[in-house]
Amino acid sequence: MTTNAANRLQSESTEMRREVTLFGGISVLAGIMIGSGIFYIGAIVLERSGMSLGLALLVWLIGGLVTLMSGICFAELGAMIPRAGGYYVYLREAYGERIAFMCGFGNFTLSNPGSIAALAVAFAAALNSIFPIDPVVQKVIAISTVLLLTLINIRGVRMGSSLQSWSMILKMFPILLILFAGLFFGTESPDLTAMPAEMPSWSTLMSMIGFAVIATLWAYEGWTNLNNIAEIKNPRRNIPLALILAITGVMVLYVLFNYSIFRVVPYDKIVEMVNSGNYYLGTEAANSLFGSAGLVIVGVAMVLAIFNSLNGCVLAFPRMYYAMARDGAFFKSFGKLHPVYKTPMNAQLASCCLAIVLILSRTLGELTSLVA
Repeated sequence: MTTNAANRLQSESTEMRREVTLFGGISVLAGIMIGSGIFYIGAIVLERSGMSLGLALLVWLIGGLVTLMSGICFAELGAMIPRAGGYYVYLREAYGERIAFMCGFGNFTLSNPGSIAALAVAFAAALNSIFPIDPVVQKVIAISTVLLLTLINIRGVRMGSSLQSWSMILKMFPILLILFAGLFFGTESPDLTAMPAEMPSWSTLMSMIGFAVIATLWAYEGWTNLNNIAEIKNPRRNIPLALILAITGVMVLYVLFNYSIFRVVPYDKIVEMVNSGNYYLGTEAANSLFGSAGLVIVGVAMVLAIFNSLNGCVLAFPRMYYAMARDGAFFKSFGKLHPVYKTPMNAQLASCCLAIVLILSRTLGELTSLVA
């Protein structure tokens, strides 16, 4: 790399407006990471942990520490190269333009719009769980939500970041309500022995733990997206801080939330639910704590969590296409900023259009399979 290129990458100068604060950065990360999966992934982790409550909590901790170590690497890269584009830029510098382009193009055509579409359809489905909505109307809601969030984020990164921060705060209320109610009012005394009832061989145990950790990594997914955003204030300080604080906070939340479930739902009931394929232990805990109101609390939490995650994706993803266009590796129009709001409007609109096409042509199950 030439000296000029190195200086350009390390420079904090950008045409975009650096209006995203440290809390805004944390909101983007935590907002995308904490989705509706908090209510059911714990059961999958528990199943893969041999139904050992203690081992399941240990697995959540291991998954969080693995994510944190990865996040620290990203924190250093974000401080070294405070540019829009995130891991597209890092791949370009490490492996060359072709590898970076393949990654970015795959994200543009399938992964990113598929994720936005899946979250939008899931958002409408979560609303349907609270009050019945016609399937056609659900599609309209999903499309309208993507379009609305795109327009909000085009209006400026400050507006999109503020919406992200407030929606994260709102979604944390029902989640923390269930968590603290479970910790303080739960009557169960969970056995936290960190070994399955039937002790397998050490090699089998290590494989079991690894398989369970993979499930937690899906729950922690989303921590890479902050580095896409060039509008972080004081990026050399705030990107590392946001990554470390967000990942650590989410790790603590997941461990405590699952422990609170174990304090409320009897172990035999947990085993019965998991064996029958009913993984919504969080819903069962809320129902036990609050009765019929618990279902409403969970429904509201899921709606807010999905909305918050969706807005984070709409905010972060187009920045990668903008970076590619600025490199001359993508449509030139994607590299242009709105003359007033200084946001990558064309990249945002393209992302919106692709997501809408997928919403119209795929079901939620098909969308999640497409992304995977």
